[in-house]
Amino acid sequence: MPKSLRSPRHQRFLAQLISLRKAKGLTQTQVAEKLGRPQSFVAKYEGGERRLDMIEFLDVAAALDADPCQLLSSLRS
Repeated sequence: MPKSLRSPRHQRFLAQLISLRKAKGLTQTQVAEKLGRPQSFVAKYEGGERRLDMIEFLDVAAALDADPCQLLSSLRS
């Protein structure tokens, strides 16, 4: 199995998180504050420089007030 970082599906995942954040009217700084992390944390996962582990993903979904199952189901192909 090829690495997922920078794969088309990973790019769709990132675009989905970015789009959702913007649709909620949130900046990277605001999301980072909700997570208790620096703004660079959000910038790095949105930019594809770092992966989110499962727990981090669940925390990001909660910060965006999104259903993590729904987010993941859109990536099933």
